[in-house]
Amino acid sequence: MEPVLPTTPFGRRTLSLAQVASQMVAKQRPPEAAVHKWNIFRALCTARERLGLSERSLAVLNALLTFHPETVLTGNDLIVFPSNEQIALRAHGMPSSTMRRHLALLVDAGLIIRRDSPNGKRYARKGRDGAVSQAFGFDLSPLVARAAEIEGLAETVMAEERAFRYARERITLARRDIVKMIATGLEEVIPLPAIGQGPSTRENVHASYRAVVSRITPSASLAALEQIADDLGALADDLLKVLESHIKQPNMGTNGANNEQHIQTSKTNPLIDLEPAPQESRLAEPPPPTPEPKRPAEIVFPLGIVLDACPDIAYYAKGGISNWRDLLAAAGLARQALGVSPSAWEAAQAVMGENSAAVVIAAILQRGGTIISAGGYLRELTRKAQVNEFSIGPMLMALLGAKSREKKHA
Repeated sequence: MEPVLPTTPFGRRTLSLAQVASQMVAKQRPPEAAVHKWNIFRALCTARERLGLSERSLAVLNALLTFHPETVLTGNDLIVFPSNEQIALRAHGMPSSTMRRHLALLVDAGLIIRRDSPNGKRYARKGRDGAVSQAFGFDLSPLVARAAEIEGLAETVMAEERAFRYARERITLARRDIVKMIATGLEEVIPLPAIGQGPSTRENVHASYRAVVSRITPSASLAALEQIADDLGALADDLLKVLESHIKQPNMGTNGANNEQHIQTSKTNPLIDLEPAPQESRLAEPPPPTPEPKRPAEIVFPLGIVLDACPDIAYYAKGGISNWRDLLAAAGLARQALGVSPSAWEAAQAVMGENSAAVVIAAILQRGGTIISAGGYLRELTRKAQVNEFSIGPMLMALLGAKSREKKHA
């Protein structure tokens, strides 16, 4: 006598067209179809968002698969009939109410089929030879019937993840190249002539860079990340052309008239102040010397906290930042890229201390486009620090808080 497979669920549960469709798919699968249950489960874990499944739904499905004695799912003997208590136990102690809710989600997703008995109990009826002739429980045959579809979804998800990783790698490499090429140009005092429609000053280069980087968000789409990578790559190519053209300039002898375009200065600070100075008469007498302001006690925060709050400063370090000396050198390059004049930088170091001034430059760099004039902002902070109205602690805590909120949003 052929066993009867029930179609409708027991009790007050209703039958939906989606459940009928999943039963049709399971019925139409080839008899010889087979699938490794843990391979298909891994594919489901990869494509779970496409199927509307959560981690707990997968935990319940994992528990159901453990009740099937064979590793390969094939044939018609694919019904498991564990009790709710056993399912909850193998689902790592999941509450029974939660487990039943996720069982319903698996049924609605078309991954399992209810084969309820007349009284709703789950059990198996055995024949005279001891083999199971009729079972009532959960039918796993949809996993076999939809194996190709599930594996295709998993492949699509993995391809998208690979594309995201590649786009992020391109962005990281381009950011590193741009920042270090800017730093090289500042060290070697290399002019930045316009290339096509590109930027023509260090300030414009840095502003263009920050404008592109500000578009990177945790929820950015693949198309947005690829466009950002293209924009950063184009800017990096322009900077590389500037460095290459500087190397290719002829160096003919020691006559300054022949190589005057290649004359460099050994001074670390450029002669041009990037902040406008007040107009004064050349014949005016120099102002009387002002007494040196009283420097407040410098409070040094752990270097790890500073780098965690201001990670962008590391792009201006040649070999990484492992001590305060490395941070000072990186801040010296970053302040030039930000357009902070030597006078503003020296005043900040005199009032705040060298380490604290370097931390402030790192924080200004991290805030990027939110600060219109980095030099003016540094002078204002220096003025407040001189009268003990400014502290670095709240600035670092604000950056750490913003970083934490971005991670939570992601």
